[in-house]
Amino acid sequence: MTQADTSHLEPGTSRTVTLRVFRGDASGGEFVDYTVEMDEGQVVLDVLHTVQATQAGDLAVRWNCKAGKCGSCSAEVNGNPCLTCMTRMNTLDVSQPISVAPIKTFPLIKDLVTDVSFNYEGAKQIPAFAPRAPDAADGSYRMMQQDIERGQEFRKCIECFLCQDVCHVIRDHPENKPNFMGPRQFVRLAELEMHPLDTADRTEFIREAGGISYCNITKCCTEVCPESIHITDNAIIPLKERVADKYYDPFRWIFGKLTGRG
Repeated sequence: MTQADTSHLEPGTSRTVTLRVFRGDASGGEFVDYTVEMDEGQVVLDVLHTVQATQAGDLAVRWNCKAGKCGSCSAEVNGNPCLTCMTRMNTLDVSQPISVAPIKTFPLIKDLVTDVSFNYEGAKQIPAFAPRAPDAADGSYRMMQQDIERGQEFRKCIECFLCQDVCHVIRDHPENKPNFMGPRQFVRLAELEMHPLDTADRTEFIREAGGISYCNITKCCTEVCPESIHITDNAIIPLKERVADKYYDPFRWIFGKLTGRG
């Protein structure tokens, strides 16, 4: 795509831009063009607010922090899932209409707002953190620093659900939702499973309720993560390995039969 350089705009100057915004609800809708003034340094969310303030006061847009940390403003800009508050206008070709659509994977409520409750319902099912007994009488624990750092990456998740949006297992096949929690929940499960204090065994849950076998590791979730979490390599693949070791390792199966532990 040819990008139009708008970084040369002087402070206080502006140019005209057209946003092609989806308007509608669960019963249907269409894209509507809005031509507004864009100021130097703005992001897509800024221009959506201009549309909302000047031409479409009833435009439904979900947002909160406008700093890339709340994950609320997820949308598909020119077909690319992203945070509208972190997508700068000077990275887009503003000589052409810029389309803004709701994330596709979840049911539409209105305009750019979708019902993402599927993710929260899934989170409720995950077995809770179960720490081992303290290492000392004062209640303190001893942990290796490398074990602590391993899970830090997963805690950066802002629950924008862009990874869920691009996951073709549920994006293209919504019938899989009852059997597949998606990459966001695998990140949460990895955080718990790799915590140096946790004692719970969630392998059966990951295999059955989580449906991790549906994932074919295309890495599309990793590519859209605004926090650059290596979802596939560091969360999903290690979880798959745990499931494979427990249920599909022939040597472990034979050992279990011989020892009565299988």
